Amino acid sequence: MQRIPTKYRSVIVQTASYLYILLFVYAAVSKLLDFENFRVQLAQSPLLSAYAGLIAPAVILLELLLSLLLCFKTTRLAGLYASFSLMIAFTVYIYLILNYSDFVPCSCGGIIEKLGWTQHLVFNLAFATLALVAIVLTEKDKGISIGAVVLKSVLPSLAATGIVVGLFLSSEHIIKKENNFIRRFGQHPIQGEKAFDLGVNSYYFAGMAGGQIYLGNTTAPLVLTTVDTALTTKTTTKIRLDDTEHPFRFIQAQVKPPYFYLYDGTVSVIYRGQLGDSLARTISLNDCYFSGLQVIDSLNFVFRAQSSQTKSQVLGKLSLHQKPKVMLNETLLEKQVDGMFDTDGWLLRDDGSGELVYIYTYRNQFLVTDPELNLLRKLHTIDTTTRAQVQVRVLGDGRHKMDAPPLQVNKTPAVHGQVLFNQSMLMGKFESRRAWQQASVVDLYRTDQQEYLGSFYVYARGKDKLFRMFATDKHLFVLRGSELLRYRFAQAVTRQFKTGEAENLEQSRQSF
Repeated sequence: MQRIPTKYRSVIVQTASYLYILLFVYAAVSKLLDFENFRVQLAQSPLLSAYAGLIAPAVILLELLLSLLLCFKTTRLAGLYASFSLMIAFTVYIYLILNYSDFVPCSCGGIIEKLGWTQHLVFNLAFATLALVAIVLTEKDKGISIGAVVLKSVLPSLAATGIVVGLFLSSEHIIKKENNFIRRFGQHPIQGEKAFDLGVNSYYFAGMAGGQIYLGNTTAPLVLTTVDTALTTKTTTKIRLDDTEHPFRFIQAQVKPPYFYLYDGTVSVIYRGQLGDSLARTISLNDCYFSGLQVIDSLNFVFRAQSSQTKSQVLGKLSLHQKPKVMLNETLLEKQVDGMFDTDGWLLRDDGSGELVYIYTYRNQFLVTDPELNLLRKLHTIDTTTRAQVQVRVLGDGRHKMDAPPLQVNKTPAVHGQVLFNQSMLMGKFESRRAWQQASVVDLYRTDQQEYLGSFYVYARGKDKLFRMFATDKHLFVLRGSELLRYRFAQAVTRQFKTGEAENLEQSRQSF
């Protein structure tokens, strides 16, 4: 650089400064013009999610301040040093994105966001080099040695790098472990593949066996419908019961190979039939009344019922080969208001691990138990509703009645491979209200430990939104109105699955 004439040195320094001014002003104005979108983009970043509300305006102010410093000769050198450190911080940020994250929407502005992340890395390195050249030329004119210049450049850059890495580590911990209700939406965690028109909107998932999806129908409870996973063929089977002399109110179906089950907890009856046959025989009668049931195997069931003593909801186990057949666990479901509505929820079984999951409807909590109803883990969803917001009045005959519409927190869950899929009913920070009107939000959690994995949208068709969902190793099947939809999971989702109790798979630490 000794050979560069003084007048050219001045031109290089001024050109570098003007380019930085153009870059920062353009980026800051672009962010200001679409500030809400910029803040939402930051909220999706794995480095900055937890701090999006603070960092969004801070970045804009910093870019404008640096532009101002670069405008004046007396402050230009300080502006160049600060610009170099900021560009190094941006470069480290992108490096972490490329190597430690599966997703991140661009948080820049204007045409810069059209660059790919690798291109963006090259762009930042080029601008960092430009600033360093301008700094060296300016300092050389003052007689400052190269060693001193390097020291003055490296130390602030290391500090900036430390801040970025610190934000990454702390934000990851807050989002995954201590989430302040900021969701992450990955880049295409599910891809829509096919839709199949079932004709009516009264179906629900009963199970899966032999490459066939089994559907029950609330308006035709004795009809079991099968659809192949390719969504090309639908067949129906009319179920024959060996005993129909019951005042049925709510017959439901469930499939667990090699059997199918029909049951109505209001009359305390369970039928079992062989898949491929249409006859279902009574295997349990008057053993217990229940409002929810999960099949463990051909002789064992877990159910939810109302305790005759406390009038609260409890979980229990029905074992047809033991005496007594029924065992209640009256301590699992925790009463907050009345023990009835406040403990309402969904009882699920993970076929891979054999564990049971109970997710509350009106609070941010779900329980994981073994098949004997021993509590394994008590986990929570990312929203902050720790107490059920229900108002209940107990009538003279002992019945419970809602006094006001409750705040629904969780809806329509599914579990597979120790991953819980939960349709949330609460909007998080920095989320688009329009998106919520057009889609259902599904949050993913581990069931083997407290960890939020991310979220995705399942879009509606007209007024028809997600009604039920069912997860497999590769696909998410969704009932939406009269349609059965098939979505393919991205690798970022499938690698979270644990496919069996005996497997010792290394857990991925990257969210999608």
